[in-house]
Amino acid sequence: MVEQFVGTWKLTASDNFDEYMKALGVGFATRQMGNVVKPNLVFSVDDAGLVTMRSESTFKTKEIKFKLNEEFDESTADDRQAKTIITLENGKLVQKQAWDGKSTTLEREIQDGKLTAKCIMGDVVALRTYEREA
Repeated sequence: MVEQFVGTWKLTASDNFDEYMKALGVGFATRQMGNVVKPNLVFSVDDAGLVTMRSESTFKTKEIKFKLNEEFDESTADDRQAKTIITLENGKLVQKQAWDGKSTTLEREIQDGKLTAKCIMGDVVALRTYEREA
C-alpha cells in the first residue's frame, strides 16, 4: 500500500550517492550540490489514487505525480528526460527510469520506521535513508 509512504521524510544518511550520480552521467557541479543537499521527501495520495512525490531542498524542489503501473514522462532533478514507471512490489515502491538507451531503478521501502531508497545503476548501488518528520 502506498499509504505507508505518505508523510514527510528527512534525509539522514547517504551512502555511495556520488558514485551513483557519476554512473548516471551527472556533471561535477551538479554532483557537488547533490552531495551537500539534504532533501525532504514528501508523499501524498489523492482520492483518485494519484500519488505525488516531492523532493524539497533549498537548492531545488522537484515534484512528480503518477499512478502506479502507468508510464509517464519525467524530467529528473539532474535534467534527464526519462520514461518512468512506478510499481508496488512486495511493499516496495519501485521506480524505473529509462532514457537514451540507459536505465536506472530506485527501490523505496520502509523498514524499522525508516524509508530507504536504494538507487541502482548497473553495478553501482547507493543507499539513502530517510526518517519520518514528526
